[in-house]
Amino acid sequence: MTRTLLHDARLIDPEQGTDTRGWLLIENGHIVATGSDAATPEAEERVDCAGKCLAPGIVDLGVKVCEPGERHKESYRSAGRAAAAGGVTTMITRPDTLPAIDSPEALEFVSRRANEAADINVLPMAALTKGREGREMTEIGFLMDAGAVAFTDCDHVVRDTKVLARALTYARGLGALVIGHVQEPTLSAGATATSGKFASLYGLPAVSPMAERMGIDRDIALIEMTGVRYHVDQITTARALPALRRARANGLDITAGTSIHHLTLNDLDVAGYRTFFKVKPPLRSEDDRMAVVEAVRDGLIDTISSMHTPQDEESKRLPFEEAASGAVGLETLLPAALRLYQSGDLTLAALFRALSLNPAKRLGLPCGRLAVGAPADLVLFDPDKPFVLDRWTLRSKSKNTPFDGQRMQGKVITTYVAGCPVFESPNA
Repeated sequence: MTRTLLHDARLIDPEQGTDTRGWLLIENGHIVATGSDAATPEAEERVDCAGKCLAPGIVDLGVKVCEPGERHKESYRSAGRAAAAGGVTTMITRPDTLPAIDSPEALEFVSRRANEAADINVLPMAALTKGREGREMTEIGFLMDAGAVAFTDCDHVVRDTKVLARALTYARGLGALVIGHVQEPTLSAGATATSGKFASLYGLPAVSPMAERMGIDRDIALIEMTGVRYHVDQITTARALPALRRARANGLDITAGTSIHHLTLNDLDVAGYRTFFKVKPPLRSEDDRMAVVEAVRDGLIDTISSMHTPQDEESKRLPFEEAASGAVGLETLLPAALRLYQSGDLTLAALFRALSLNPAKRLGLPCGRLAVGAPADLVLFDPDKPFVLDRWTLRSKSKNTPFDGQRMQGKVITTYVAGCPVFESPNA
C-alpha cells in the first residue's frame, strides 16, 4: 500500500499523444494520479526521474520462449530478465515450441512456468491448428478457458483454405483473436532473401515481395467471409499496404504489426552472408522499409514487436542458406525503436502507441497507458544515452542479435511491473 511518486519525469502518453514534464503517483500497483504542476502529492517513496522519459511498459506481441523443447535457447527465467532489462513489461508468447502449444495441458504448463520464473507479465498464445500442421483446428474454446489470448500457427501458413476458413469461423463464434503470417507459402518456401539485384549478386534463393501481397489478399477475403478478429503479425513490404488500407476502409476487423528489424534494417545488411541478419520474412529493400515506417507513423500499421526468436550458435554458424532464421530482440527493441525517434520519423508518443498502447488494446489489456486506474507497468529510460551493443552482455541465453557492435542510443533506467521495480540499471 506504499504510495510511490515518480516526479520530474518526461511523461510519454501514447493515449493522449503528449510528451510533457510532470509526475505520476502509484498506489497498490496502479496509477492513481498524474499531473504537470509544480505541487506534488505526499508519498512515502519519492523517485526523482531527473527529466528522463517515463512511458507505459512495452507490450511485446510475438515473443518466442523455447520452453518446452529447446530450453537451452531460451527459458522463461532468461526471457523474463531480458524483457525487464529492455523495458518490456508484458510478453505475448508464441506457440511455435517443441511440441507446439496446441492443448490446454501444454498451455497450463507454460503458464505455470512463466508465473514461477518471470517477474513480468506473460500471456500465452496457442496454436490455431494441431501441431501447427494446418490440417485440424485446435480446441479453441478450451484453450481460451485455459488462458490463451490469441491463436496463431506463426510462420506455418495454413495452406488448406477450407481448414483455415473453418478455424476462422469457429474463432469468430467465440470472439477469439487470430494472428496470421501473410506470406504465400509456395513462393516463400526455401527463400532466404528478397528478390532483386542484391540477392542475385549473392546467389541467394529469393522471394518476391508479391508473396506477401498474395498472402494478405487471401486472408482479407477470408476475414470478410467469416467476420473474424484478425491481426497480421508482420507487414514488411509496400505492396501489402494498399490491401490493408482497403480492408480497413471496408470496415473489416483487421490490425497489423511489423518487427523492429524490418523497420531499422534492410536487405543490404546481409552483405558478407551475415546470418544474424537472416530473419523471416527476409529483410526488404530500403524503399519497403521506409514505406512501412510511414505506415506506422500514419497508424495503418498498429504495432511494433521484437519477434524475439532465439537461436543458438550452432544454428547460426552455418552457410547462409542453411542457417536458422530469427533474431533475439527483447533487450534491443527499445534502443532500436528509438532510432526512428532520433531520425525524426516518429515522435516518442507515436512510438509508444505502437509499442505499448495498440498491442494492449488489441488484446483487451488494461496496460499500455498512463491513465489513472491503469496498472503501473512502466519504463523509465534515457532516450539519448549512447552505447555500443555487446551481444555477450544480453540476458537472453541466445545471443543472435543483428545489432552486435553497433552504436545505439537509449538505455532503460528502471522497469516497473505493478509499481514494483523488476529491473534497475546498475549504471543509472
